[in-house]
Amino acid sequence: MRTSEIHRRWLDFFAKKQHEVVPSASLVSSDPSILFTIAGMVPFIPYIVGTEKAPYARAVSVQKCIRTNDIENVGRTTRHGTFFQMAGNFSFGDYFKKGAIDFSWELLTGSQDEGGYGLDPERLWITLWEQDQESFDHLVEVVGFPAERIVRLPWEESCWDTGQPGPAGSTGEWHYDRGPEFGPDAPRGVLPEWPGSPEAEDRYIEIWNLVFDQFLRGEGKGKDYPLLGELDQKSIDTGLGVERLAYILQGRNNMYEIDQVFPVIEKAQELSGRVYGADGEDDVRLRVVADHVRSALMLVADGVKPGNEGRGYVLRRLIRRAVRSMRLLGYDDPSMPALLPVSKDVMKESYPQLESDFSRISDVVYAEEEAFRRTLASGTTIFDQLVGGVREQGGRSIAGEDAFRLHDTFGFPIDLTLEMAQEVGLSVDEEGFRSAMSEQRERARADAAAKKTGHTDTALYNRLLGQRGEAVPFLGYTESSVATTLESVLVDGALVDTVRAPADVEIVLASTPFYAEMGGQLADQGRIALTGGGIIEVDDVQAPVKGLPVHRGRLVEGEAHPGESAIATIDLERRGAIARAHTATHMVHQALREELGEGATQAGSENSPGRMRFDFRFGQAVPKSSLEEVEGRVNTLLQQELEVTDAQMPIDEAKALGAQALFGEKYGDIVRVVSIGGDWSRELCGGTHVPTTGALGSVNLVGESSIGSGVRRVDALVGLNAYRHQAKEKALVSQLSEIMNVGADDLPERVRSLAQRLRDTEKQLAAMRGAQLQAEAGRLVESARTINGTRVLLHDAGEGTAAGDLRTLVQDLRNRLGEDSPAVVAVVGADGPKAALVVATNAAAREAGRRAGALLKAGAEAMGGRGGGKDDMAQGGGGDPQRTSQALDAIAAALGADA
Repeated sequence: MRTSEIHRRWLDFFAKKQHEVVPSASLVSSDPSILFTIAGMVPFIPYIVGTEKAPYARAVSVQKCIRTNDIENVGRTTRHGTFFQMAGNFSFGDYFKKGAIDFSWELLTGSQDEGGYGLDPERLWITLWEQDQESFDHLVEVVGFPAERIVRLPWEESCWDTGQPGPAGSTGEWHYDRGPEFGPDAPRGVLPEWPGSPEAEDRYIEIWNLVFDQFLRGEGKGKDYPLLGELDQKSIDTGLGVERLAYILQGRNNMYEIDQVFPVIEKAQELSGRVYGADGEDDVRLRVVADHVRSALMLVADGVKPGNEGRGYVLRRLIRRAVRSMRLLGYDDPSMPALLPVSKDVMKESYPQLESDFSRISDVVYAEEEAFRRTLASGTTIFDQLVGGVREQGGRSIAGEDAFRLHDTFGFPIDLTLEMAQEVGLSVDEEGFRSAMSEQRERARADAAAKKTGHTDTALYNRLLGQRGEAVPFLGYTESSVATTLESVLVDGALVDTVRAPADVEIVLASTPFYAEMGGQLADQGRIALTGGGIIEVDDVQAPVKGLPVHRGRLVEGEAHPGESAIATIDLERRGAIARAHTATHMVHQALREELGEGATQAGSENSPGRMRFDFRFGQAVPKSSLEEVEGRVNTLLQQELEVTDAQMPIDEAKALGAQALFGEKYGDIVRVVSIGGDWSRELCGGTHVPTTGALGSVNLVGESSIGSGVRRVDALVGLNAYRHQAKEKALVSQLSEIMNVGADDLPERVRSLAQRLRDTEKQLAAMRGAQLQAEAGRLVESARTINGTRVLLHDAGEGTAAGDLRTLVQDLRNRLGEDSPAVVAVVGADGPKAALVVATNAAAREAGRRAGALLKAGAEAMGGRGGGKDDMAQGGGGDPQRTSQALDAIAAALGADA
């Protein structure tokens, strides 16, 4: 059975069971705590943890997933792959354990002719939580499943939770027995060492995990936490590994040999001349190639581009590992143009967009391979230098820190470093490399932990929203002040009946004019005036649960009580400045698309008072001329007083009208569309805007930069801020014109002329210094003396001598001393507050044991500086200019005599 057929049957089966078919979400997770969608349940987390109400009681999906935590094991086991497809069925307060078990049993064992997968019931095993008697009894008494093939496990081996207080549940995991050729028999009965023992895991393959979200867990570490009770709404989320089921149904040994993966291995065999199955290490490399090529294909299809951090770094690593593996297989030519189309052809049946978007995908992947090939060339040069240094010092091993620098700075894989070192007869300090790598990972983990937001414990906010029965009405589109009621008052995260000033509070209102921070627009600020005389200054508004804006601020006067009437008023000046920035963001977005092409789509934004920041996808720096065109286009449209309107409509209708949506953002069935000038700009947006473009006054683009691979950022000032910035620039131009004694229009040419004259003068001075040093060299040679059989020339060049000039002089003096006998030259000088020292030796001196690096070290330390170099030439600096004579004395002493 083809993998695409497994995919289709899954959706068809659950659609017939009244499940809503939900398309796969993007691999780029909308959850800020994870880089990628790592499991089929990730898009449904808000419904499971209760931050949002599910729009359906049952759902089914086949979700694209990426996991890279076990990337080093890819190709070495039957189970580890970076890209995989997770089929899942979900219930939100509908069916529970019995329903989930019945559905899974029917689909797994049902006849293939009737839409099932047709697995042999005698080969299935299941693991359960040892206290889950309900599932055990249902399996044995209703399904008729043999009790001896049910393995009962402790909680820590059979549970799921978010890692924080919130929903938790036990699991039921279906396993398939592949037969004795894949491992020993599993013992009948309850043994905690199975499944999971190395000798059994290749035989008994977990294929489907049923998660029973039943409990509310408390605080704790790892799996050590209390269960506080059962959830009001129990849920089911499941995950079946599509690739695992595919290699079982297709009779293959592992996931790399299924129909959606193995064709890439076949192509790699053809390119490399290696034969799959003939050599263990070659097999691993071929499997790495097949897995990583597919992963790169799917990641780029979902908008990821190679970069040096985050998702971009993961993609870059996958492409480079694939290219490296092809090289280790003996294929040095570009391989992606041959491999990527093969992966596309076998995946497009399940994901048709791969065909239509392949031109863009292939451009990204091929460019990254070519860049890595250049990296290999530059890394090879650095590697050769390291080898030369090791041999000069008589060593036999490349230091771990150097190997890590090759890896971290030049992208040079450690496997390639090991291979090339072996070719030249050297080893690599792998322990040192691993230690450096471990230190980097610890730093990365600490950074990730600091940034991770995770899932807020929203139980209290969910309860407040549930008590209301509907979302809090937002009246701020039309009203700046609203008569309302305090529904809830919270202090330190707990509900209170009364609070007195001064106090930090959180307030839930019956209705509100305050905009909660969302979609890049900062929250409103303002004041809540209570009928009892209390005053609350609102500093921030957030929505920890969708539909429940929480006003955070300070009770500065009086008391606050739930049920009290109030007047909520926003800071209208701040709102207006933010609204101008938000409308400007839409206009800059559309103008960028007109100037740069439709691919310049939004990747993020921030709208704050008088200032906007807009991130967009574009593969290179935006030319200054293009930015000027964008700014000019926007400001021209401001003068036309284009109308800014909004309308609610079904999302399909909005998309048909061409409304732009933020990539990775989740939208409901009914969306708000903001239009500027009718159909000039249309975007899905919940933010606040001005009524006409003329209200913006002016938009001034003040910066453009890269914030990651393929993502650019423009910053702009809006309204009064833009005017002030332009006025400041005008004043600066006026001052410079007065200083230069030219008009503003002639100022650029005058500055260019002065800059060129300065460069010409510097060149002339450098030439004069060089000529002076050359003239002095002949005289200095005469001052050379002999110390312990070596001709030694020590010279203090004094102030105003750059390090480069010193190096030129030293080389000239060494040449003049010739190669007939050992010679050492040391020249010290100063250029500003720090001294510089250069030491050189000829071949005869080096044979006599006089090495420039050792002599430099003695001199540099004497003047408080440092430096290094090779045996023939060494350079140092940073010392005290008042101690240059001491540096020369130290070198003379090192040569065996007083100066």
